[in-house]
Amino acid sequence: MDFSTGFQVLTGETGAGKSILIDSIGLLCGAKADKTLIRTGEEYACVEGTFGAFSQQAVKNLAEMDLPVDEEGKLLVQRYLYADGRGKIKVNGVAVTLASLKAISKYLVDIHGQTDTLALYDSTTYIHVLDTFASLDTALSAYKAAFDTYESLRREMDEINRGEAERLRTIEMLAYQVADIDALSLKPGEDEALEEKEKRIKNHERIYRQTNFAWRALKGAEKGNAALLLDRSAAAIETLGDVIPDAEKLAAEIRDCLYRIEDIADRIYDISESDEGDPTSLINKIELRLDAISKLKKKYGGTVAEILAYRASAAQRLENMQNADERLEELRAKVKTAKVEADKLALTLHNTRVAAAQTLSERVVETLVFLDMPKVSFRVEIAENKDSDGEYILSSDGFDSVEFLISANSGEQMHSLSKVASGGELARMMLALKSVENEKDNSTAMIFDEIDAGVSGKTARKIGMKLLELSRRTQIFCVTHSAQIASLADVHFLIAKHESEGRTVTTVTSLDEDGRILELSRILGGIHVTDAQRQAAIDMRGERGKI
Repeated sequence: MDFSTGFQVLTGETGAGKSILIDSIGLLCGAKADKTLIRTGEEYACVEGTFGAFSQQAVKNLAEMDLPVDEEGKLLVQRYLYADGRGKIKVNGVAVTLASLKAISKYLVDIHGQTDTLALYDSTTYIHVLDTFASLDTALSAYKAAFDTYESLRREMDEINRGEAERLRTIEMLAYQVADIDALSLKPGEDEALEEKEKRIKNHERIYRQTNFAWRALKGAEKGNAALLLDRSAAAIETLGDVIPDAEKLAAEIRDCLYRIEDIADRIYDISESDEGDPTSLINKIELRLDAISKLKKKYGGTVAEILAYRASAAQRLENMQNADERLEELRAKVKTAKVEADKLALTLHNTRVAAAQTLSERVVETLVFLDMPKVSFRVEIAENKDSDGEYILSSDGFDSVEFLISANSGEQMHSLSKVASGGELARMMLALKSVENEKDNSTAMIFDEIDAGVSGKTARKIGMKLLELSRRTQIFCVTHSAQIASLADVHFLIAKHESEGRTVTTVTSLDEDGRILELSRILGGIHVTDAQRQAAIDMRGERGKI
């Protein structure tokens, strides 16, 4: 499918396959894949999508993630799903992980469905909505790094402070573990060396027989060994020095071979004559040692390296706990410093949120009034979390709690959006938030899946007008069952399904004006389209030209 800029709607009967398109785009944005999506009888499914018109910041961020746009400023995303459960993802021909695809998805498409609307019933999501509006990505990253440092130090201090009895038990346990490992005096790679030695001892007779044969053939036999033959060959060639110019050189090369053969023979002799003692006794000692190492592996790690690493970690913890008082004082100072730094960055977040909250509140109210909520009151409320001593209580988002308060009707007290909003009000609230957010960064295409849920008539018309307004800044898609919305689109796609050769096929058609009138009449009507419904569709399309 080729899409244009502006406002595009997709309509069709329930079950026609609109979800196929949304799910496909979702897969390109890192959504969970399920092999049941593969058409029956096929080995794999593939979705490809080309994305472009990125903001300068998005282009920069993509380059920093080693997934730069091509020379035309575009990204080609390909995702394959195979029947055996495997998957493959490529971005501009480069294989990437699912995590990487999810990381870049925010630059591709913002898909908004009914699940996202329902998320507004969860007040814990409000702080993230505000932070997105306030463009706090960089500040949040800096704060979270400071918060992680503070939390790590605080956890270590808490471990020491948990209680003297528990500390002593831990010291006893760690001391036992260190002593248990030290008792064996392990050396890196020792188990592998022992297994090799055991193998060599068990094959001692075969080793002696073969090495003795090789030594005798190379040097040890009294007659006919390789070294003797090479020596005689060199001597024979040397006698030809007066008639063959290269004789001396050839003889020298033969003697080089002789020296190498003698060196190899001596090394083989050493192997042949090596006597490590009684094989049975040696094997018993090796097996006892390997058995002791195996017992340590079951307790501390699968390899000698892992056992030694565990020992080093346990020894460090033991030292820390044995010097708890000294370490505790050091930690108190570090925790205090880390808390001051985290508090400072959290305060920066707070101040930015407070400023953004006022703007967000005003802009959302303006949008909701336009969307047929003329008496609405909306406020973003930020509370600072503090303990009884007045100290900030920090979390991964700072020390703020964010609440969205709303009153849809005049004279009514404001309450949390999560408790009082109806389905239709939530849909309009989500559109308002997305609309305001898009004013700050309009480079990402937006998909609204049934944003008209719970609304109709004039309100649906105004939702369509807001989507049309958004589409003048960015590419907008809307899956809808509302003629009031669909009639305002720049492009209207009809999704339908039919049977072909015993299989169900979904088709997508870009409608011309006559086709649009017919589809709008179908949406407005019942089983049969009447002249009145057709005229209403014509009137709606006529109004579109005046907006």
